[in-house]
Amino acid sequence: MKIRNIFQLLMLSVISSISFCACNQSTTGKAGKPIIEKLGTLDCDMVETTPIVFKDQVYRFEYVRTNYWDNKTGDSYFRFVDHKTGKRTTPFAKGFHFGSASVIDGIVYVTAVNKGDGERISIFKSTDLEHWDSWLAFELPGWGMFNTSMIKAKDKYVLMFEVGKPKIEAGEPFTAHFATSTDLNHWTVLSREHNYAMDRYTAPHCLRYLDGYYYDFYLEAFKGYEARVVRSKDLIHWEASPYNPVLKASPEDKLILNKSLSDSILNKINIADDWNNSDIDFCEYQGNLIINYSWGNQLGKEFLGEAVYRGTQAQFLKGWFPEK
Repeated sequence: MKIRNIFQLLMLSVISSISFCACNQSTTGKAGKPIIEKLGTLDCDMVETTPIVFKDQVYRFEYVRTNYWDNKTGDSYFRFVDHKTGKRTTPFAKGFHFGSASVIDGIVYVTAVNKGDGERISIFKSTDLEHWDSWLAFELPGWGMFNTSMIKAKDKYVLMFEVGKPKIEAGEPFTAHFATSTDLNHWTVLSREHNYAMDRYTAPHCLRYLDGYYYDFYLEAFKGYEARVVRSKDLIHWEASPYNPVLKASPEDKLILNKSLSDSILNKINIADDWNNSDIDFCEYQGNLIINYSWGNQLGKEFLGEAVYRGTQAQFLKGWFPEK
């Protein structure tokens, strides 16, 4: 294992040296599919994360679960990690779950579900990553809600949220539903016709908007679990990318990006089953996309990976849907 890890670190040093530079190489493969380069594993027991750019610096939002190997608080919480230095911000939102971060008009927002039954979605707001205001966005009694992702589309905010129950709303769990707002305080939950998709496992995670299209990056149960993307103009009728999947399990998941991981975690990585690439999220920085995702067995043995796409977010989104 030691020899293998040394080899991985040598490979990593080569990859990292060009990770976020401006490159002239193609952003697509021979078939036109956008190229995502996996850089390796950052952490263990870390699943839901969001890379963001705030004040021209890259941070990684992290939802720290109670079972995280370095969580000694006895409860879940959120934090941000400086992508360059690894410095962590002060924890906040104790007891909340399934957080997701976004930067809109220079302000950082985090959406999350409450502790317990997942019937309420709250919003956290900050201008410095240390001081947070929060409020209840909406409550849906009897629902079970999980992952969230919020964007601004023209003159309104759009929130995608994952639904596991009731069956009349979720169908076959898990399903994307949507809510809209003009002020982040008063929300309209759209009708159940606005969903993707009730006929099978399609767990949503990352929402984006470009040129009239909403892009839903979600998890499909297929030969394990793989990340896919669909797009829609009305959140009702959806078009699947002909290049799916976006990400699927591969040996590159086990490359080691974080050089400070302990021997025990390295051993966990070495012996881990890997049939899942889930919870993709990304941000654009200096002309490239920084991508985070989770890999593992989707049953509790999970790891945080990072990847790069050498192009802009617009190129990435359009690249999954070639012109007909």
